Amino acid sequence: MTTEAHHENHSDDQVGPGGRDLLPLAGRTVLVTGVSRRVGIGHAIACRAADYGASIVAHHYRPHDVSQPWGADDVEAVMASIRSHLVGPAQLIDVPADLAAPGEPARVVEQAVAAAGHLDALVCNQAMSSPDGPLSEMTEAVLDAHWAVDARASILLAQAFAAQEGFAVPASPGLGRRRGAIVFLTSGQGLGPLPGEIAYAAAKAAIAGVTLTISEELIDAGITVNTVNPGPVDTGYVTEEIRQATAAMFPQGRWGEPDDAARLITWLLTDEARWITGQVISSEGGFARWRR
Repeated sequence: MTTEAHHENHSDDQVGPGGRDLLPLAGRTVLVTGVSRRVGIGHAIACRAADYGASIVAHHYRPHDVSQPWGADDVEAVMASIRSHLVGPAQLIDVPADLAAPGEPARVVEQAVAAAGHLDALVCNQAMSSPDGPLSEMTEAVLDAHWAVDARASILLAQAFAAQEGFAVPASPGLGRRRGAIVFLTSGQGLGPLPGEIAYAAAKAAIAGVTLTISEELIDAGITVNTVNPGPVDTGYVTEEIRQATAAMFPQGRWGEPDDAARLITWLLTDEARWITGQVISSEGGFARWRR
């Protein structure tokens, strides 16, 4: 676990034209899961949240990447990259964990709170990529594995996050209220088929489907809950063959980049997005599945 200095509130000179806060997450701590590769969405979210002044708790599970075709990154290098984005006294804490293991989502939140003092936002970016397959090859084990990582872990992380002191009981009238934000990640399974990804599509659909219900449960505690579909993002797995085969489907002439999704997700953590909750939002750059 790596830590830096403790965070403090920022001053009025960090407010830009029109009253827009230049460091909208200063003094806040954001837990981002699935931060293990510098080309990944989790890393982009952590870096952008740090740019906005936040302290970062970066969860990672390198063994998953080791088992994938793209391989694992150097976790220390990933953390060093995030650390370079920290502003002033913000801190970085990294927490390794297998979120599919019993009790681990709650432990990650507890460890983060113990180290940082509190959490203000949660981004559930972790995902299991494979094994997966078509319906004809699906097994109970594969379905259960994807459910555990892609859906169950996010729900349990949200449960532990919302149970923190300060969220469980709404503040008294006139005293203001601590604001919290949760962002889940889904995929485009509701907009088009994901061939050969039955287990992944099912688990990600569950998260999109439960967003409104969790949002309704947590709104009185001052916590917004939204889900983002980042669309097709090149996180190091896109080959030249895939790029050529799908070129006509991207009207802006390129695949999505990790920071495309990170900009939306990080904005949802700020007070500018305080009126948005219970939504499933797609960030796809005009991706047209019907073009070939």
